[in-house]
Amino acid sequence: MSDKTKSTDSFGPGRTVAVIGAGISGVCTAAHLLKQGLSVTVFERSGIAGGIWHYDPRIPEDSPYPSNTPSLGDYKLSLRGEYAYSTPPPEFPVGNKLDINTSTLDQTQPTRDKNVPDLEVHFSPPGPCYSGLRNNVPTTLMVSSLHSWPEPAKEFVGQNIVETYIQDLAAKHGVTTSTLFHTRVDEARKITTPDGSSKWEIRSITLEYGNKLTERLSHFDLLVVASGHYNMPRIPDIPGLKEWKTAFPSRVIHSKQYRNPQPYKNQNVVILGAGVSSLDICRELGEISNHTYQSVRGGQYDLPATLLPKNATRVPQISNFSIHPATIPDLTNDDKTPIPGTITLATPDSDTTQSQTLTQIHKVIIATGYITSYPFFSSPNYHSNTLPSSQATPTVLITKEGDMTHNLHKDIFYIPDPTLAFVGVPYHVSTFSLYDFQAQLVARVFSGKAELPPRQKMREKYEAKIKTKGLGRMFHSMHEEGKEIEYVKELVELGNNKGDQNKMVGHGQVWLDRYEKLKEDMKEILAGRGSWEKLLSND
Repeated sequence: MSDKTKSTDSFGPGRTVAVIGAGISGVCTAAHLLKQGLSVTVFERSGIAGGIWHYDPRIPEDSPYPSNTPSLGDYKLSLRGEYAYSTPPPEFPVGNKLDINTSTLDQTQPTRDKNVPDLEVHFSPPGPCYSGLRNNVPTTLMVSSLHSWPEPAKEFVGQNIVETYIQDLAAKHGVTTSTLFHTRVDEARKITTPDGSSKWEIRSITLEYGNKLTERLSHFDLLVVASGHYNMPRIPDIPGLKEWKTAFPSRVIHSKQYRNPQPYKNQNVVILGAGVSSLDICRELGEISNHTYQSVRGGQYDLPATLLPKNATRVPQISNFSIHPATIPDLTNDDKTPIPGTITLATPDSDTTQSQTLTQIHKVIIATGYITSYPFFSSPNYHSNTLPSSQATPTVLITKEGDMTHNLHKDIFYIPDPTLAFVGVPYHVSTFSLYDFQAQLVARVFSGKAELPPRQKMREKYEAKIKTKGLGRMFHSMHEEGKEIEYVKELVELGNNKGDQNKMVGHGQVWLDRYEKLKEDMKEILAGRGSWEKLLSND
């Protein structure tokens, strides 16, 4: 049997599909799968759809300093059977190939913690949404083909409007009723069932009644991962940073834990990073903090310092944090006393002057991004904590850097086994619309209305992309001019390759016109001739 036949036989009407995540990528995917007549179950560890656009005032627990390896994710995986009360499920009797020993299972597992809110935070860490979050891509571009923005539609809105949009889309297309909320996927693996068929086994943990954890096993023909980019914080390994965090835990946070600017009033704040999150927080602190220092490495895609508010200064990257050799005070409930330490900034090799230092700092916010992680793939075939990207095998998904997802065709289909797909991997894109196109293609392929190339052809295209873009963080970026439009055209062509009469349609003229205008606006802003505030003002 050829590769092409094997892939084709996995898809078609009536297949069951698991979708991990109910953010915009998961909701769009589930909606298009349902539209194509497939049976869909969405697993969402929080209690609501919306993903990173859902504002939760609670703060996620601290990450390790420095970061863990990617396979560990942002939560502790349960042990198999730890919270099971009805394992094995009825369709898999004892003695099958799952090798589950039901005699050792505790039928009345206690909760981890009697404090319900803490248990909920531990079970499902809140996302990075802060109260003042707004979209920085116009809603005209950030739209699903399944659902229009409510009239009168504004181009830039608060997170509550975006969150409502996602939830309305989910309700309108039957995704809400197909979603298991408060249900986290702790393991996803491919198994052979007693009847000899190949299935994706999902081991999920549900938080019931706010204080009971229950394990269940379920089985699907197909699996879509739509868990997003913003789960596992990337904490740099800077000398002394761990010591600062240990000594002053409430004074050093990752941007995922940032909620609003008020705690930084009249303080001196250091923010690491020069991406969107760093810029947003700098701008929020512009009217609040005494002074903000934005520490950057000088990367190719650092946003320009001209976008910073007047009370912010861009400084070089940090070479180390040090604590003054004196009694370390308890600053937990003290917002006025600076941290008794020094931050030393790096100097260029050619600069022989004395290193610049920062003192009288009250808070540090680490806005250095996130690690790509799919901890529910426990098999070392998927996650390697030792291999660098340059040595990625033909089956691995994540290598030790956690900066890309390997072995995907079109950034979507897992080449060794296309019954596994990912939606939402690319970035530097108009997120909602691009993920909607990806979701449409997945639904068409999974339902048998479009056909993937043979695996060897997919492998060849993937290797060609590596030669063009290289490995690492920028592999999934569509920052290059015209790349997003070109990519969508490729998805549409693939989605229509079996001649289905209900054709997949690409970008419309309204979208294309607005895309060109945004491009011109951004060029003006980056050249210092335009205003970020005016862009976001809906004028």
